[in-house]
Amino acid sequence: MPNRLAHETSPYLLQHADNPVDWQPWGEAAFAEAAERDVPVLLSIGYASCHWCHVMAHESFEDATTATMMNRLFVNVKVDREERPDVDALYMEAVVGLTGHGGWPMTMWLTPDGRPFYGGTYFPPQTRPGMPSFQQVMEAVSETYRERRGDVEAQAERISTALKATNDRHASDPAEYDDPPGDAMIDRAIGKLATMVDQVHGGFGGAPKFPPSPLFPFLFGCDDRSRGRDGQYMSRLTLNRMADGGIHDQIGGGFHRYAVDGYWLVPHFEKMLYDNALLASAYAHAALAAESDRYADVARSTLRYMDRELSLPEGGLASGQDADTDGEEGLTFIWTPAQVDAVVTDPLDAALAKDLWNITPEGNFEHTGATVLSVVAPLEEVAEGAGLSEAEAAERLERARAQLHAARDLRPQPGRDDKALAAWNGFAIAAFADAGRLLGEPEFVAVAERIAAFVRDHLTREDGVLLRSWRGTPGTAAGFSEDYGAVADGLLRLHAATGNLDYLLEARRLTAEALRLFHDAARGGFYLAPIDAEALVARTKGVEDQPASSGSSLISSCLLRLGRIYGDYAWEETALQSVEAVRAVMERHPHVFGTLLGVVQQATTTPREIAIVGAPDDPRTRALREAVDRRFAPWDIVVIGDPTDPRCAEVPLLAGRGLVDGAPAAYVCERMTCRTPITDPVALRDALA
Repeated sequence: MPNRLAHETSPYLLQHADNPVDWQPWGEAAFAEAAERDVPVLLSIGYASCHWCHVMAHESFEDATTATMMNRLFVNVKVDREERPDVDALYMEAVVGLTGHGGWPMTMWLTPDGRPFYGGTYFPPQTRPGMPSFQQVMEAVSETYRERRGDVEAQAERISTALKATNDRHASDPAEYDDPPGDAMIDRAIGKLATMVDQVHGGFGGAPKFPPSPLFPFLFGCDDRSRGRDGQYMSRLTLNRMADGGIHDQIGGGFHRYAVDGYWLVPHFEKMLYDNALLASAYAHAALAAESDRYADVARSTLRYMDRELSLPEGGLASGQDADTDGEEGLTFIWTPAQVDAVVTDPLDAALAKDLWNITPEGNFEHTGATVLSVVAPLEEVAEGAGLSEAEAAERLERARAQLHAARDLRPQPGRDDKALAAWNGFAIAAFADAGRLLGEPEFVAVAERIAAFVRDHLTREDGVLLRSWRGTPGTAAGFSEDYGAVADGLLRLHAATGNLDYLLEARRLTAEALRLFHDAARGGFYLAPIDAEALVARTKGVEDQPASSGSSLISSCLLRLGRIYGDYAWEETALQSVEAVRAVMERHPHVFGTLLGVVQQATTTPREIAIVGAPDDPRTRALREAVDRRFAPWDIVVIGDPTDPRCAEVPLLAGRGLVDGAPAAYVCERMTCRTPITDPVALRDALA
């Protein structure tokens, strides 16, 4: 018989709807029942694509004996961390404080008023060295709650007090620093990162290794600073190694979530929308910065993967794909030599593929004898070994790749988490808009517009409130700071790619709403949940870009750019206050503050705003836009308007500026002071050089 999750929309919760555990969704009813029964709440948090969540579910939550114990001792609550990031962030902070590490599945025990007193992550069904069994832990927690209530209350109060002080722990005193955020801070950040980077394989830290996606725009954008070459080096090393590694799907495009090793070879096979969107945008920018066709190809294949595998019929994008296929991790993606020979029709094509991707009888994935594909030799070396030209080898490899892809599509496929999240769709809008504009791919811009329409139609209420999630119907939670920040950022980028003022005006509206709903006026920065949200034990801030850009950093970035577009210096100051609010931790851990470091970089770069005025379908307007777009200039502000649109008067950079002798024109401005308008694309390109 289904439990009380049967009517939820979250794919993760629905995965547990038939468990013998009497799960309930997060809400007042569960805590009221816990108070009435005088038992703790067992809170289990995970997400649909989580491999170890599936493992614990199979071992414990589907086991009748374990479920009976859970139902007898506790009120059991399931939360999808992607739908409720506020709940997840709060109790993850508690788990890390208790155990020194975090992750999913998260298992936490709470008092009936929501205060945590004990928790961990994965618990095995039987005792293992250093790990008690889940049933042992449950018995001990229940016994302690019944017989040592005073100790439980004291522990709950200590943890709750610490959670309420979390924001203070991250806070900085501006008086600690002699210099404002600027060149010296950026140079120190790059210097610190240079001591952390893996000099051989790229990335920061060891295994498991996650893509440092939010850092790339900052590092590539530092070429005018004293440590700029270090930033370029770290970025290119990491982007190259990731593109060659098994974390990059060499056959179908896109990236898996992280590598279990320190050299990007064997991935944890789930694919998440946010990773792929952020990486596609990073590779598109890097393609211009490094003049690299390889980076452009990676960006294109990643975006095509997203559109092909994650698109929903309504126009938005699903959240991700599972690590498992039929209960086995990576089954869809690994290959043996015999499988390649059976699929690739030309033996020379097959031999080239096995040489390029190191497909050997020994394999490299666990004990299966199968291989996670990674590039182990340059194309010219593979071609030379086969006595072929590079062009012929490339053609043969593309033919082999296409045949392997077609065959792989016939295999069982990983499950898909088909809920749409506002923030992650915002990242996707930005990625498709950036790549379409920078790489000259209008079909990508069209996809960005489709996703933006989905967010407008399905994730925005009639009163303008942004919603967190949608799966057939809108979710019940209003948007969080990362939703407002990511969607506003995506729309700003989409305006630059299309010239449609609707996107600019909506980005400004969402940013103004974010200020009202999330801003910490006393200390700077932005809370995760809105001011009118359900009150939890503590109101937390999302400050670190780990693994995706935080709401606080995204909103700050939007404030800075919109402040320059609208001449609103107060918005710029608010953005920099967000930096000051966490400066101490930024200085210590720059690798998780890439977006805010980008805010500092943009704020301290000589400001340049470019206003292009002309009809969007006029080829002369398009030529001016191409002169602007085909450069790596991440800190320039670009605004586009049709002079016949009366709404241009609402945008100071466009107001009062029109055609020049009937021709579209570009106005290159610094701090709202503009040069003589330019109508010739070549002259514009020279002026921007």
